[in-house]
Amino acid sequence: MQADTDARGPSEHAGQTPHILITGLPGVGKTTLIRELAKRLAEHNPAGFYTEEIRNAQGTREGFRLVTLCGRQLVLSHIRHPGPYRVSRYGVDVSGFEQLLAELDLRHAQSRLIVIDEIGKMECLSPRFRDDMTALLNSPKMLIATIALKGEGFIRQVIDRPDCRLVMVTRENRDRLKSDLSTELENNLGKETR
Repeated sequence: MQADTDARGPSEHAGQTPHILITGLPGVGKTTLIRELAKRLAEHNPAGFYTEEIRNAQGTREGFRLVTLCGRQLVLSHIRHPGPYRVSRYGVDVSGFEQLLAELDLRHAQSRLIVIDEIGKMECLSPRFRDDMTALLNSPKMLIATIALKGEGFIRQVIDRPDCRLVMVTRENRDRLKSDLSTELENNLGKETR
C-alpha cells in the first residue's frame, strides 16, 4: 500500500470508511498529531491511548508511558524493567499492558472513534493487543492509529489491509494534517450518527 502524503484522497474503500494509519520517521510528530486529533474530536468521546516518553533528569529517554484518554497511566517499557520481553534496550511490561487493555475493553467501548498510539513492536508483543486491534479493524468503529514506519508480521498485516489508509506525516505537512484529518473524521463521524 502506498502512503498518502496528506489527508486528501478517497474517503471510502469498498463502501466503508477506512481506518487511518499515521506513520512517519521517528520524531516527526505522529504522537503530537494523534493527541491533537483526539482533542479536536473530544465531543465524540474517543477511547484509546497515546504514548509519552519517559526521560531522566539529563533528558535521556528511559522508557515509554501509555496514557489512556480517560486518564489512566501505565509504564509500558523501561530500561530497568526486568523480564523476558524486550525491544531494543527496553523491557516491556506485557502483563501490565494486557491488564490495562482488559480494563479499557476497547472492543466494547461506547465510542465509535478509537485512538491508538501506537501499533508498534512493543505493543504487538501482547496477544490481547493484536486480537483487540483485529476485532476493532473488523468492526464498524473508526480506528485512527499511529503505526511503525517499518514492520513485519502484524504491523505489515495491518498496513496491507484494504480498509486502512496510510498517511505519511512529514515536517512539511504535519500542521495541515491536524486540520485536514480532523475535518475528515468529523465529517465521517457525523455521517454515522445521522
